[in-house]
Amino acid sequence: MSGGFAPLTADDPRVVGGYALRARLGAGGMGRVYLAFGPGGRALAVKVVRAEHAEDEEFRRRFAQEVALARRVRGAGVVPLVDADPLAALPWLATAYVPGPSLRQAVAEHGPLPPAAVLRLVAGVAEGLAAVHARGIVHRDLTPANVLLAEDGPRVIDFGIARAAAATSLTRTGASLGTPAFMAPEQVRGRPVTPAADVFALGHLAVFAAAGRPAFGEGNREALFFRILGEPPDTGDCPEEVRAIATRCLAKDPAERPSPAEVLALVAERAGGRPPPGPWLPEAIRTSLAAHDTSALRRTSALRRTPGTSTAVGPTVAGRTVVGPTAGGRTATPARARRARRRGSVGPTVAAAVILLATLAVVTAGPVRVLNAATGL
Repeated sequence: MSGGFAPLTADDPRVVGGYALRARLGAGGMGRVYLAFGPGGRALAVKVVRAEHAEDEEFRRRFAQEVALARRVRGAGVVPLVDADPLAALPWLATAYVPGPSLRQAVAEHGPLPPAAVLRLVAGVAEGLAAVHARGIVHRDLTPANVLLAEDGPRVIDFGIARAAAATSLTRTGASLGTPAFMAPEQVRGRPVTPAADVFALGHLAVFAAAGRPAFGEGNREALFFRILGEPPDTGDCPEEVRAIATRCLAKDPAERPSPAEVLALVAERAGGRPPPGPWLPEAIRTSLAAHDTSALRRTSALRRTPGTSTAVGPTVAGRTVVGPTAGGRTATPARARRARRRGSVGPTVAAAVILLATLAVVTAGPVRVLNAATGL
């Protein structure tokens, strides 16, 4: 193991879409996430979708649509999409790697953030939401595990997969997409989800960052849903400047919640019109950023893996990985991808990942973590 990165295991692929994998970053309900480097040395987070999602034609269709949208989305609070292949045997996407912990990890290890840092967090996430909402994308699963803390501000991850999964057979059978402790009332009721649901989740994030706990407490799914639908959020531990914004975002009625732009205005008002000078993160979290630095891995080969079968994601032709057009110029369609899987060209890399409702997709350097189903913590 090197620094805070987990080594590849026997079940992990070595190559995805031509990217040599160097370490494992995380695992969750939608797939596994790995560290790789682009041709120019840029660090990337490569997510490989679980096999059961790959078998769902509707998921593939929606995933391809969301990838196309995500390619056009840019913003200060968003992690940019770099590459993707929705037609691979196991669909994958690659985003820029963010050298920092998730909000969940930072609070677990260092406690709640100071008020100024919470306001900066809320503003940064609101910027990201404004960028993706402008492209017609709703995150639907904005949790502390899906917000990364970088030295220059927060980043929101997992937009494309979150919405694509909403149309799969796994969610059509009655399951709600999202983490119960961070869902909006309309999600709990199974009603159409709009950008206002992400603003409700932003209120959740503000309380979690300031108080170190979910706004509606913990417990089983039924208890959480009861409180989300019928009780006010618990903001008692939040500083007043944070409480005022969180309460607005956590309105039960979507029409009463502010837009991301209005949230930015509220933060600016309480911050005196400009952010305070100096680093935005507390010293303890800034010190921990060293564990997420990829410099050493750039100079070495992949972290040592457990002996086992090496695999590559995608149909194979004459021993090489093929994603997108094959050597003969044919597109690797989902049907061909399934035939390739039946021939054994793809090993059990993602099929053994944990159950969808038991975990979240999480991108974070360090040992692979399995998250609590209800709270995502």
